Amino acid sequence: MLTLNSSQIGPSAARRATAHYCRAMCPWVDADEVVLVVGELLGNAIRHTRGPWHLSLDQRQGKLVAAVRDHSNKAPVPRSGDLCGGGGFGLGIVRRLATDFRVIPHQQGKTVQASWSRPR
Repeated sequence: MLTLNSSQIGPSAARRATAHYCRAMCPWVDADEVVLVVGELLGNAIRHTRGPWHLSLDQRQGKLVAAVRDHSNKAPVPRSGDLCGGGGFGLGIVRRLATDFRVIPHQQGKTVQASWSRPR
């Protein structure tokens, strides 16, 4: 398991740690896809919430699970992409690359989770 938070590390180093974890622990997954998804989840947590974020990567039940927890209770809202720099592409990218995507609300905010199933 890999766990990181914003008081220890920045998003760039978190993406590098994600790539290393995937290549070492989950060689069956496309590490570049996971890094892209984690970058989108972290970017959304930084851009749209206040306070710290917490990233975890874990293998469980035949899946790689990437989860970003933040202190906002607002779920991410998909929107049309803005080609002039206004964003809006992140959730579409996450949903297309990950096998599963979910938002789990909790008392101190939410966890946004993406997972990839191990091929059989």
